[in-house]
Amino acid sequence: MMLFATRPAAVNAARSVLRLRPSSAAAAAAAANKFADAATTSQQNRQASSSPEFDALVKKSFPGAISNTDLVTKVVSVLEGKGFANENTLLATSLCADELARVLEDEFVSVYGNNFNLGGLSGFPFAGNTGFGAMAAHIPDDGFCLLIHGPHVGICKNGQIGKVERPGMANVDNCCGSAIAASNYLKGITDGGAQITPKLQPFSDFQQGAVQELILPFGKRLSDASDRMHELPYALYDSQEILVEDIVETGSGGIKKGLALLGGIQINTGPDSDDYFHPLRFDYYDENGVKVESLLSSIQ
Repeated sequence: MMLFATRPAAVNAARSVLRLRPSSAAAAAAAANKFADAATTSQQNRQASSSPEFDALVKKSFPGAISNTDLVTKVVSVLEGKGFANENTLLATSLCADELARVLEDEFVSVYGNNFNLGGLSGFPFAGNTGFGAMAAHIPDDGFCLLIHGPHVGICKNGQIGKVERPGMANVDNCCGSAIAASNYLKGITDGGAQITPKLQPFSDFQQGAVQELILPFGKRLSDASDRMHELPYALYDSQEILVEDIVETGSGGIKKGLALLGGIQINTGPDSDDYFHPLRFDYYDENGVKVESLLSSIQ
């Protein structure tokens, strides 16, 4: 099975060795080892603090969710069997801009190297067809692409969904802030309290405006939900799926040897526990851009 670091700092530091003069290489290698040790300790502390009680709480709230640690291990193992490796795979992600979304991203970066970012607020693939085409052009010759996408949601130690403990902050915070703002916008429409304005969405906040428009078809679904914050990321995921399907189909000619598409819900927790992911799809596309296999059962 492919070995991987727990965090990307060591990977990036190690890569920098290749770009340094020989006289600097030894110092850079020592720095890489130092980063690796610190990263490993940090990740081990997170996992050690993920109590069985909290693990059960997360999985009760999100049936089907697995820890990031288990997800990465399983995905890498499955894809290794299809030929995916660090030297022949480009990682692409469409995840939220929130720094908490980097946790999952970083764990896959530590396996496959730096990612091509297709995502923006709430995890929508705002890079679109142009971004996917540019990404596909960077796939190694006769190589693969792993594309990971989805929204994210927080869960506190007490089980509250839509909130999360963040490092250095005394109070819990919204997660995902963009998604919750869009939900509130939609609620104002469905409840009849929204103010009608002829003004266009400002270009300085066009991503949030797009998130709000893209969630409009799910107004009744969210209004009828017993837990709006729990249902919100799944509604966002279904909206994103439509875009991702179109983008992948449109850009399928750029796929080289194969593409693996992993989609689901990121579940962010506090700084002293492992994050989770609820995989909702794990599909394999061949060199012709044809979806030939679902791999979902292999990681559940």
